Amino acid sequence: MSEKTRRIADALDARILLELVRQPRSTIAGLAQRLQVARNTAQARLTRLEDEGLHSFDHRVDTAGLGYPLRAHVLANLKQRKLDQVGAELARIPEVLEVIGVSGTADTMIQVVARDTDDLYRIAGRILSIPGVKRTRTLVSMKQMVEYRVTPLLRRTITKR
Repeated sequence: MSEKTRRIADALDARILLELVRQPRSTIAGLAQRLQVARNTAQARLTRLEDEGLHSFDHRVDTAGLGYPLRAHVLANLKQRKLDQVGAELARIPEVLEVIGVSGTADTMIQVVARDTDDLYRIAGRILSIPGVKRTRTLVSMKQMVEYRVTPLLRRTITKR
């Protein structure tokens, strides 16, 4: 679904997501019971949320537990006519968690994980070797000061309607 046509989550969607943040192992039946909605309603809503990309299990996986404790962001300047090819190549690198097109001094912000600094050096070199990548700058994450969270937004969505 494109960004422009994306449906905005309503209060029930937000309640479902908030409940899944609280209890990630919820069954559909348990979710429906706690939210006081029909099981089919809960199932249909959850399926739609997953199809639309509003619900993902990826953020729950701690990469340090997989042997990748080092996290970094690689800012890359690209040849504009090669954006799609660079994106496709970045998607082939397992340590690349996310790639975001940005404005400012770089064209993309690439979130990566690594086993250690030598591994990060290898990954950064692999990114730089992609045809169309002109220059990179690597920022090592020292400490996560605020963990990924959506709970405040979900609560706001529930109460504002």
